[in-house]
Formats: sequence, structure tokens, C-alpha cells
Amino acid sequence: MDRCALIVAISLLFTLSAVAQHAPKADTFKVIHTYPHDADAFTQGLIYQDGHLYESTGLNGKSSVRIVDLSSGRVLKQYDLAEKYFGEGLTSWGNDLIQLTWRAELGFVYDRATLAWKKSFAYKGEGWGLTHDDQQLILSDGTPMLRFLDPKSFAEKKKITVTDEKGQPVANLNELEYIRGEVYANIWQTDEIIRISPQTGKVLGRIDLTGLLDKSQLASSDAVLNGIAYDAKTDRLFVTGKLWPKLFEIKVVRKSH
Repeated sequence: MDRCALIVAISLLFTLSAVAQHAPKADTFKVIHTYPHDADAFTQGLIYQDGHLYESTGLNGKSSVRIVDLSSGRVLKQYDLAEKYFGEGLTSWGNDLIQLTWRAELGFVYDRATLAWKKSFAYKGEGWGLTHDDQQLILSDGTPMLRFLDPKSFAEKKKITVTDEKGQPVANLNELEYIRGEVYANIWQTDEIIRISPQTGKVLGRIDLTGLLDKSQLASSDAVLNGIAYDAKTDRLFVTGKLWPKLFEIKVVRKSH
């Protein structure tokens, strides 16, 4: 190698090293407990409240909202949607559950204790994930946007664009959970959860869940990570996926600096 080529090679190595040092590192995880999960549940929304999991499942003809016993995975109550509806994100508000549908531009409100259907509401565009802070609902629709809705009228109050560490829009925001002032979001078809500022839309951090579940246990390419639930009383974080046979309580292991 001549002197010029050597200088170029050394310069390239220093550049790659600098890029690697400045690349954002993702948090990892530790499994605290593993629970059974209905492997036929196409999980679209997941929350934890009152000692139970509440789950929204998708697919036409298989969509439902259900109350699930955490320890056994047993479905305690279930309300089945009409075949024309594809269930999506789920959250609670007061004594109600609120569920989105994918492309029908229609959501449903249920009594949280009984799952009795109460009413429907309209919104524009697709419905993917749903969560809430103490004032408003937060909806994802597969784009880089988060939309904020009034929890009573369901009118859109504002929307923000989610951007990564380089300022680029982040699409495929799926299931959402509001945790300690941040929005956690599954990125569809990845093993990653991102943490988002609901004020600015900026990505605050990432959680890499690669290796959480042995993919050989999954029979479908649609069986991707999707489902985040948080028990605020005991600071427990639960995750699962579509058609997954297991649900995990995990502890986030913060990245080293």
C-alpha cells in the first residue's frame, strides 16, 4: 500500500470510529417473568389495570376486546367485533375502554368492567396504536404522526411528527403506551420500542428486544413484537407480540455511556 492510500485508509478508520462513538446505543432488557399468552391473539392493543390485562385483537372475523388473567393467560371476558371490523389500539379512560379499528375510521367505547358496548366515534385515517396522558388520547396511524384527541368528543386537538436522533421522521409507529411522561411505541416489523417526547416528538431512547422470544416458536411472519402494558402501581413493564405464545415482564437495562 502506498503512502497516499495508507493515509486515506487511516482517515476512513478514524471516521468510522467517530460515527460508531456517536451512534445512539439502544437500551436492552432483562426478563423478570414469563407468562402464557393466547397464541391465536393477534395483539393490537394492550394495557394493565385493576390486576388484569385488557387486550385488543385484530384480523377480520377474529377481532375482539378482552379481559385476560395475567398469571394464566386465560380470557375472563370477551367482546367480539363484527367481521367487517379489524381491531387495533386500545386504552382506558375513566371507567371506559376505547378501541380503534384499522381502516373503518371508527372507534368503540366499552364499559371497562363488563365490556358492554356503549358507543362508537369517528376519526379520519387509519387507527394503529392508542394511549393517553392525563388530558388527552394519543393515537398513531402508521405514519410518523402522533395525533392528540379530546377523550370525550374525540376531536383532534393537535398532532406532532416523531423524529429520530438525526431529525428524520419515524414511520410505522404501532402500539403505544404512556409511561412516566413519555410515549413508548412499537415500530412495526422490528424488535424495537422507541421512547418519544409527547411535547416535541423527538425520540428520547430505544429499547432493543432482539432475542426476547425464540422466533422458531412462531408460525407466521405476521407474528411480530406488538404490545406494551405498564403497571404504574408497581412499576412493571409487560410486552408481547401478535400470535405470540408468551408475554414477558421485563426490566429495561439502560445503555452504558
